[in-house]
Amino acid sequence: MSNRVANRPAKFPAATTQLAAEGYAVLPDIFNPEELAALLRTIATAPADSPNFRRSRDVFAIRNLLGELPQLWPQLLAPRLRTLLAELFPGQPPHLVKAVFFDKPAGSNWLVAWHQDVMVAVDQRRELPGYGPWSSKGGETTVLPPPEILESIVTLRLHLDACDATNGALRVVPGSHRRGVIANDEYPALTPPAVTCAVSAGGLLLMQPLTLHASQRSTSPRPRRVIHLEFSAAELPPGLQWRERLDLLPEVKKPELAP
Repeated sequence: MSNRVANRPAKFPAATTQLAAEGYAVLPDIFNPEELAALLRTIATAPADSPNFRRSRDVFAIRNLLGELPQLWPQLLAPRLRTLLAELFPGQPPHLVKAVFFDKPAGSNWLVAWHQDVMVAVDQRRELPGYGPWSSKGGETTVLPPPEILESIVTLRLHLDACDATNGALRVVPGSHRRGVIANDEYPALTPPAVTCAVSAGGLLLMQPLTLHASQRSTSPRPRRVIHLEFSAAELPPGLQWRERLDLLPEVKKPELAP
């Protein structure tokens, strides 16, 4: 997963190497406090009457985040994120395939059991070799794609708050992404070596969707707000499209100052 772009040394070689080997990596300081504050201001403008919203005492989530708040897209494409994407996807710019906002409020008793992210959201159901089973829920069509599609995806979880074991940090099983789709009854034997991924505010947790992961209940008064982004450079078969696909916006170059 590492890359050297235009003979420039990679800025994140350790993280991309760890992601390939262990299925996850943590990168601090990708977004600065001003960038985080701008993202939170934009999220605060979201209307609450969309079917893509889920709000309860324990969780607030926005599905299809960039469909709801398209103004977030240029804010998310900060310079360090663009550099990272170029290293994760050498030679072929990726496209966004999924974006979700999660807010685990202080004192939430919400937990997520061990699982892999094996279903992808698409625009329609279309019977194709290697695709299935299918699911439809809340107006969203999802499908289990062939292994090469799942293996093409990299998840970037941007933490808007510092997160550790007390406020619901993700736990992952290193190396589990190399096992393919794992049967549920195999999870207990695989989860003992799990590690907790503490991430600072503005940091990223990189993850392969096939990495076994879970999160515990929060025992802290601190919130845990996360923007979950999935990227891939893979194209789906003709007649099928990623439901939330967004291509990267052209990078705006700052004008050079005259000497």
